[in-house]
Amino acid sequence: MIKVVTGVRRCGKSTLFLQFIDELRAEGIHVDQIIYINLEDLTNEELLDYHKLDKHISDRLIEKGISYVFLDEVQRCVGFEKVVDSLHLRKNIDVYITGSNSKLLSGELATLLSGRYVQIEMLPLSFSEFLSSCDPTEPVRESFNRYVTFGSFPYLTQLPKDASIYNTYLEGIYNTILIKDVAGREGISDVSLLEDITRFLSSNIGSPVSPKKISDMINASGRSISVNTVDKYMRALSESFFFYKAGRYDIKGRNLLKTLAKYYVVDTGLRNFLLSSESPDIGHQIENIVYLELLRRNSRVNVGKISENEIDFVAIGNDGISYYQVAASVLNGETLSRELLPFTLISDNYPKYLLTLDDIPAYANHQGVKQIYLLDWLLN
Repeated sequence: MIKVVTGVRRCGKSTLFLQFIDELRAEGIHVDQIIYINLEDLTNEELLDYHKLDKHISDRLIEKGISYVFLDEVQRCVGFEKVVDSLHLRKNIDVYITGSNSKLLSGELATLLSGRYVQIEMLPLSFSEFLSSCDPTEPVRESFNRYVTFGSFPYLTQLPKDASIYNTYLEGIYNTILIKDVAGREGISDVSLLEDITRFLSSNIGSPVSPKKISDMINASGRSISVNTVDKYMRALSESFFFYKAGRYDIKGRNLLKTLAKYYVVDTGLRNFLLSSESPDIGHQIENIVYLELLRRNSRVNVGKISENEIDFVAIGNDGISYYQVAASVLNGETLSRELLPFTLISDNYPKYLLTLDDIPAYANHQGVKQIYLLDWLLN
């Protein structure tokens, strides 16, 4: 099986490769058996021609034993899928590839390798992973505040605790994704419009959005953009893993609805960098964090619809279905009642959770709905 590692830039895909190569070496695999090529490296520029890439790898394959081939940021090479398919046809070759665009598996590669690959999806650090790199004497809530504010790209944990340094690093990631992975790949010339759409989605995480809604907003400001163009830009942002699209799921009908999806950003630090002049809105930020954590733990995560009400998330995993509501605080009785109402409309007995920043001793039980302190849930 070919291993395909996907995820946003700087989430740790290359490091995962290097760690695995270290593990192979520790197990006695000779260095001549390992071929690692990073196609972002300028010294490998000529290998962006797939014929030359194939020859470069073929010349280094060993005659006896297994050759381990690691191709990093493989989407940089036009026609790379021909190389990967050719390698897969040979004996004694174990192939690993990474990419920063979901189109990697939506086109010719998926057709060529049907049933012969496994996809490993990566995100920036979970809070549990992030916390393992923090000073153990630092209060957990303080670490969480930094996690929410500046995000969880792995290299951030190595930087001094300085907002200006964090923001400079985030700016570099943002520009690389927007210019290289979105505008460059899609041939988008009007980068300012792309940035406007990115900001709009960032400021509306957790709210239903549509290409028409964004198109109307931009046209009202005096510029002109079609619904189809907005849709193209939104798809490109999703394919680069900058945003994740959560479809709406009809809980009673057990089917996905086609309209009014919600979008969540891959990292709250990127969102805060973009919207630095706006109010942080902790409620939507923790909702975003819960969505990403549910993605790590489940195979599918949707927004739930029940009658005229919504459940923040319907997670479908190996253990079945579970329902989640997320709120900054429910100490106010009216807020608690509002958050619990959608649960009362669900007739099945799947687990139901209310996640909040209210630090309660253990968990409260509201007629079958478990209220859990968010940080405890994230670290479970």
